[in-house]
Amino acid sequence: MPTYTYETIPENPEEEPRRFEVVQRMKDDALTHDPETGLPVKRVITGGLGYLGGKSGPSSTGGGSSGSGSGCSCC
Repeated sequence: MPTYTYETIPENPEEEPRRFEVVQRMKDDALTHDPETGLPVKRVITGGLGYLGGKSGPSSTGGGSSGSGSGCSCC
C-alpha cells in the first residue's frame, strides 16, 4: 500500500502547517482532516521512485538528452 503525505491547513496563516504520512489503499478516499488535531488537510504530491519504464539499462532516471537536464522524458 502506498504512503501518502498530508499537510494541515492552519486557520492562522502565521501558524506552521503540520506534515504527516498515512498508509492507505489507492482506492481509499483522501483524508479531509488531521486525525490528531481535526484541522483540514490537503494531500501533498511528493517525489516518487522515478521509474518511467520503456528504457533499457540499470536506471530509467539517468540523464538522457532531454533539454531540461532533469532526467525525465517529458521535455
